[in-house]
Amino acid sequence: MPKDGVPEKEGCAGMLEECKALSNETRLAILEWLRDPAAHFPGTESDDAGVCVGLIQRRAGCSVSTISAHLAILQRAGFLRATRRGQWIHYRRDEDRIRAFTARLHRDL
Repeated sequence: MPKDGVPEKEGCAGMLEECKALSNETRLAILEWLRDPAAHFPGTESDDAGVCVGLIQRRAGCSVSTISAHLAILQRAGFLRATRRGQWIHYRRDEDRIRAFTARLHRDL
């Protein structure tokens, strides 16, 4: 486990999975939008759970199935956390995992 206590994905395969998750323009945009949800999703200023998948889908202009696939890839890579509220799922960035990934990328490459 690294110094900051955030577990890393194992070996080259873990880093490859994370890099593949970032290799799509829509997924990068989602991470950018979720960095500052209040600026990109008005009305979400006080929502600690994150942004509802429906709002992300509308902003991206993708079908529900496509946005769900993008979000699942980002979540599997560890960049997003999901919280269920009733029938809705809200997503937010996992800042600790993102910091660990960028530190590892800097250290290993």
